[in-house]
Amino acid sequence: MAREAERPETGASRRMPAGTPAHPVSAPQPPAGTRAHADSTPQPPAETRAHADSTPQPPAERGLVPVRPFDDLAVGEEFPLPGRTVTEAHFAAFQAISGDNHPIHYDIEYCRSQGHDGMLAHGLQVLCYTAAGAGTFADVVGRAMIGYVEQSCRFLKPVYPGDTLYPTLRIAELKRQRTTGVVVLESEIDNQRGERVLEGRQSYLVRLSR
Repeated sequence: MAREAERPETGASRRMPAGTPAHPVSAPQPPAGTRAHADSTPQPPAETRAHADSTPQPPAERGLVPVRPFDDLAVGEEFPLPGRTVTEAHFAAFQAISGDNHPIHYDIEYCRSQGHDGMLAHGLQVLCYTAAGAGTFADVVGRAMIGYVEQSCRFLKPVYPGDTLYPTLRIAELKRQRTTGVVVLESEIDNQRGERVLEGRQSYLVRLSR
């Protein structure tokens, strides 16, 4: 018999070599575990997350005296402050921070012409010696302290370089409010001769609970 003419094979009828899969092979996929890691956002260790979620606790109070609540304070309690000898270096430091250049504070000849024995300390410079943080009151109140809210004073005697000042704070009033209280302190400063050079009052707002 005559052989049929061979026809070219079309895409539909072309024979594939043995072992070739019948369907196209899809692109290789990473192992299942790898895909899971790629699809998820890396997480910190559980212990690290626990620390991040917790609020840091403040360190324990480390004052010079035990902390006491507002209701344990009493009118009449005293808080002496360290005595200090006033020097010309204190005058220079105050001038630098205040910008006050009046000659009554820094020109000794001018001061003598005005009847003073030496350079006259600025009133605010003298007031600085009543800072409550220089004594134990701030330690007694501790973290309940909110702020220093009021100050008044009278300057009774001049202060010169070489004078030694002895300040004292005393509780004058305790004003209890709903969640806070106001502690009013009397402030006094005497010099080395026992003369009162300053009297005043300062007020502090404190929390009733810590």
